[in-house]
Amino acid sequence: MKYTQPLIRATLIKRYKRFLADVTLPDGSKTTAHCANPGAMTGLAEPGTPIWLEPNNDPKRKLRYSWKLAELDDALVGVDTALPNRVVGEALATGLVPELASYKTLRAEVKYGAGSRVDFLLTQAGLPDCYVEVKSANLSRVAGLVEFPDTVTKRGARHMDELAAMVAAGHRAVVLYLVQRSDSSAFAVAADIDPAYAAAFARACAAGVEALCYRADLSLEGASLGGALPIVAR
Repeated sequence: MKYTQPLIRATLIKRYKRFLADVTLPDGSKTTAHCANPGAMTGLAEPGTPIWLEPNNDPKRKLRYSWKLAELDDALVGVDTALPNRVVGEALATGLVPELASYKTLRAEVKYGAGSRVDFLLTQAGLPDCYVEVKSANLSRVAGLVEFPDTVTKRGARHMDELAAMVAAGHRAVVLYLVQRSDSSAFAVAADIDPAYAAAFARACAAGVEALCYRADLSLEGASLGGALPIVAR
C-alpha cells in the first residue's frame, strides 16, 4: 500500500473529538488534520509528538491533511485504523499470508452475523469458507509488546462471538491483528482494559476461531505486511 502523496512532517498540538488533530506545519502555520482513529491512542497523542500527514487536493474533503504516522524515538507508529484492511487485503490477494494462501477468491465487507460485515470472506473449491476479521493494534505499555484493544470495544467482542458462530456453522474463521508499530516483537490481548473483549476472544479461540498476528512494515512511502508475531498471555 503506497500513500498517494508524499507525507509531510508536522508537530501535534492536540488531538480532540477523536477524529480531529490540531498540528503545526513545517512553515510554522497551524491547521487541523483528520485523525482516522476512534481509539484512546494512549501514548501516541501527546502534545509535541512529531507526526506525519498525508495531504490531499480533494475539494470535497473539509480537511486538507490526514494524520498517518506518529514518530516515537526511533519507532514509527501507524495511527490510521483504515490502513490494516488495505494492507491485509493486498497481502491476501497476493497469497502473502501463509495460513490463508490456499484461498484464491477474496471478497470484502460481506454481510454476516447479526447485521455485521466481515472484513474479508475467502472462498476456494474444496475448502470451507473462511471469514477474516482484521484488527488494528498500536497500544504499547511494555517495551516490544503491543496490545488490543486500547479502549472498551463492544463491537469487537460481538465480532469474536460472530466468528465463533461461523465456526459452529461449519466454516473457518480468523481474527488477524495487524500491529502498526516498528518497535514490536509480540502481541497480547489487553484484558485489563476490556475484560469483556478478552472473554469473547477466549471463547472464540476455544470454539475454533484462529488468531493470527502480523506486523506492518511501515515507511514514509507506505505500508506492507511484515513478519508474524507471537500472541502471548498478558
